[in-house]
Amino acid sequence: GQILSQVRQCHSHSIEEDGCGGKVLSRLLNNAVAAGKRVRSETSISKGSVSISSAAVELSEHMCLKDLNLPFSEARLAVVGAGTMTRLLITHLASRGLERISIVNRSMARPMELQEQFPDVEIEIVLEDGLWDVVSRSDIVYTATSSPDYVIDKALLEENGQNAGRPLMLVDIAVPRNIGSDSAELPAVMPYNVDDLKAVVAKNTAMRQREMIEAELLLREEADSFIGWRESLSAIPTINQLQERANMFRQEELKKCTRKLSQNDNFSDRELEAVERLSRGIVNKMLHGPMSHLRRAESVEKKQAALSELSSMFRLDDEAGGRGRGRRRR
Repeated sequence: GQILSQVRQCHSHSIEEDGCGGKVLSRLLNNAVAAGKRVRSETSISKGSVSISSAAVELSEHMCLKDLNLPFSEARLAVVGAGTMTRLLITHLASRGLERISIVNRSMARPMELQEQFPDVEIEIVLEDGLWDVVSRSDIVYTATSSPDYVIDKALLEENGQNAGRPLMLVDIAVPRNIGSDSAELPAVMPYNVDDLKAVVAKNTAMRQREMIEAELLLREEADSFIGWRESLSAIPTINQLQERANMFRQEELKKCTRKLSQNDNFSDRELEAVERLSRGIVNKMLHGPMSHLRRAESVEKKQAALSELSSMFRLDDEAGGRGRGRRRR
């Protein structure tokens, strides 16, 4: 979304008075945006997490009902740490309707920055001394600290009364690990680490690679559509020339006709206007077929052949040459 917004902004500058953008660039941008929308709506390429933070959200959402017997939307969430991974985690949670989360951190500065970045999410800030109070009232705890030691393990869970059988999901997105693997020995604790998340990422990446084949076909269709439109622009000079020549003949014949009709006192100005409208309508209907044929030609070769046939049929090259010689004589 951010990249697309920047591209649109650049395009807006390009079509300003001193810019170099034009009709072709505008059409190209619109086609590119439309192509992206088609790929997202007609394939599953945008589904499935391919980053550790998004995989953490996907995994916990998927396992919540099984592990906690609780819908993910009702789970009480907490995260230990307030760095970049936590920011990304909250971004993905917010996209799923997150309303409230507790952040446990050594200092207040970074959690307060996150409060500013996510004004629609109620963020409770707790210093690290209150870690176990937060764990005791949370259903899912994510860990994302830079600590070289375990923040949570079996001994600490038992020491702080977290072995009473209350279901607790622990999702470790830190490297090195924040959660000891021995925490899985407690019957009600379900820990997941980066290896579990990498498996989710690998599965989704493989799925996206399969979807890429379908996406490429859609993009090729959109590219062919744009190329066809761009090639159709080559027919515009011939179409204009054909219209000019037909209109010139119409006016010449109309002038002869109206000269004779104007001598008849029974013809009013309104009737003469009707004759002119009639002549214009006849010419437009006669030109409709040839001009549609020009626009409809699919390949570049067919379009060039159609242009050559019409130019020869209506002697447009002779007319263009005649106008050129006339200008040179002047």
